[in-house]
Amino acid sequence: MTLNCFALSQWREVSVLHRLLSFARTWRQGSVLLQWGEAIALGIVAILFALAPYVPTSLIGVLLIACSAFWLLLTLTDNAGEGLTPIHLVVITYWGVMVLATALSPVRGAAIAGLIKLTLNVLLFLLMARVLRRPRLRTTLITVYLLTSLIVSVFGLRQWFFGADALATWVDPTSNLAGTTRVYSFLGNPNLLAGYLIPAVMLSGAAIFAWPRWTPKLLAVLALLVNMACLVLTFSRGGWLGFVAAGFTLLVLLVQFWSLRFNTFWQRWAIPVLLGGSAAFLFFSIAALDPLRDRFMSIFAGRSDSSNNFRINVWMAVIDMIKARPILGIGPGNDAFNQVYPLFQRPRYTALSAYSIFLEIAVEAGLIGLACFIWLLTVTFGQGWRRLQQLRETQSTQAYWLMAAIATMIGMLVHGLVDTIWFRPQVSTLWWLMLAIVASYYQSHQQSFERHQAALDQA
Repeated sequence: MTLNCFALSQWREVSVLHRLLSFARTWRQGSVLLQWGEAIALGIVAILFALAPYVPTSLIGVLLIACSAFWLLLTLTDNAGEGLTPIHLVVITYWGVMVLATALSPVRGAAIAGLIKLTLNVLLFLLMARVLRRPRLRTTLITVYLLTSLIVSVFGLRQWFFGADALATWVDPTSNLAGTTRVYSFLGNPNLLAGYLIPAVMLSGAAIFAWPRWTPKLLAVLALLVNMACLVLTFSRGGWLGFVAAGFTLLVLLVQFWSLRFNTFWQRWAIPVLLGGSAAFLFFSIAALDPLRDRFMSIFAGRSDSSNNFRINVWMAVIDMIKARPILGIGPGNDAFNQVYPLFQRPRYTALSAYSIFLEIAVEAGLIGLACFIWLLTVTFGQGWRRLQQLRETQSTQAYWLMAAIATMIGMLVHGLVDTIWFRPQVSTLWWLMLAIVASYYQSHQQSFERHQAALDQA
């Protein structure tokens, strides 16, 4: 299930396709431009993440096409070196299920549009997983995203202090928070902004330990505080849940990573103290601030809260959609959803998505697609944990990015239980970035054995 023992190097050695493309590799050796191929790829991806919060989705699509084309050029001319991982195999399998769901969709034309969007994201993942294998390039891309998120958060805080017009009804008009400003910065929606900032908070927290020298570390502390403040002021309940889940995961991973340095007492009590301290901090924070307390308690208000009631009605209709096509669903994309959902919706409860990524995947690709997605999570977390334990032995600073990526994925999944901003390009590209970060750390059994032997020889 986790593909830990799958021998990918043996597959490459006997690949017929790899032999057929030998002419392209010969051409690449004489190309001056492609000698800088990975640096150019990093530049294109960096432009994508630097512009994503500010530009329309059509321009993001153009940049995704550029990333896809450049990945194809690099891959066709590549040597048979490292790069293919178990995560790649499951991603391709997941994409294949979506292709099959599209072919059998009752609204095939709309599903094709969704498949194209998914394909561009998958190709972006393939390009990033390739580029981020180099620690220097990995740190550079993360830095670009963190600087961009800092600008986004500063503008969001400005909205809090000076006010901002609500572009939609984001709070129950009958609640105590009806007049509260919910910041949305450049993204136009507070829930979308919260989803965008969850990775920023985790990566800025990791940057405190991963970046060298005091000046970058102080910048990381500033980014952490500003991003956290802006995320809280979105008043996105799903974003808060994702933030708490991701933050707690990151703290646990940090404690486990540092536990080699602890004495016997702290090796036993570090996790219990962390659990108790985190719970106490959350309790007193919510109890001390009235807006936070009112918004948090609305999570448990059931149908008496208009937002909760809306989602419950949408989920009931979506479950009926899944029952109607349980095997392979209706095909990917919001266009396909919008054509089929009106046949099942409750009166007056129109929706653009399922408001839950797990339900959305089940609608789009059926139970087969949902099972494949869960398999992808299993393999990704398994590979990430395995590599993290290897880095823990040497206390490598590169492990902090891996911990932040794992924590972010958990936070985005928790947020995704009650929302589908995960499918918006500003956030979906971040999901594939986290997946690519984890994949970039992959080492085959042969590589691990050789490095272990080299360490023993040096000792």
